[in-house]
Amino acid sequence: MAGERSLSDPAPAAALGESRSRVLELLHAAAGPLGVQDVAARTGLHPNTARFHLDGLVGQGYAERATEDRDQPGRPRTVYRAVAGTVTAGRRSYRLLAEILTTLVADSVAQPERLAREAGRTWGEYLTERPAPSERVDRSEATRRLVDVLAEIGFAPRAQAPGDGDVPIELRNCPFREVAERHQSVVCSLHLGLMQGSLEAMRAPLEAGRLEPFVEPSLCLAHVGPAA
Repeated sequence: MAGERSLSDPAPAAALGESRSRVLELLHAAAGPLGVQDVAARTGLHPNTARFHLDGLVGQGYAERATEDRDQPGRPRTVYRAVAGTVTAGRRSYRLLAEILTTLVADSVAQPERLAREAGRTWGEYLTERPAPSERVDRSEATRRLVDVLAEIGFAPRAQAPGDGDVPIELRNCPFREVAERHQSVVCSLHLGLMQGSLEAMRAPLEAGRLEPFVEPSLCLAHVGPAA
């Protein structure tokens, strides 16, 4: 399997909100630490509101609070600075990127399904834990490992008990559904290749022969059978 690799996109971080994001951007742009009054004056926020957002950024790990070093008499100010490397959580457009790349393959390659299947096979081999040289993976174990790989990616698979013939595997969620609906031949060929590569990597006595897309609105069916 994939070990410590994360095969699905992380959930988006909680948005900071417009005002808090603006305060964080100000801290990043400042030449040095800023006090509450500095932030209030530069953002137009009330000082209490500025303090609220600054303390919130500290609590979320985006900023750090310190006491200002000063030689003049009087109470030293509390100042804030951005934590290096932190940025606000913005929008991600991975679906758009997937659409662009899939369209490029579909329109620019002579045999896009074949190319997609080969790419899927390569990644299936990469994402699968290979057995030791002396280990023999039987049908039941191969099915379990394949289901684990597919589940990690997000297919919500369910396999019937392996017998002597085909082992149908239900894929109850397509993690690329919106792209697959527009570019079915490319995306589904990629998925089929991924299963083929995974089974090849574990030297399984099974092979993925074909994939039936959308036999129901939220169900695809993979046909896995004895290897030739």
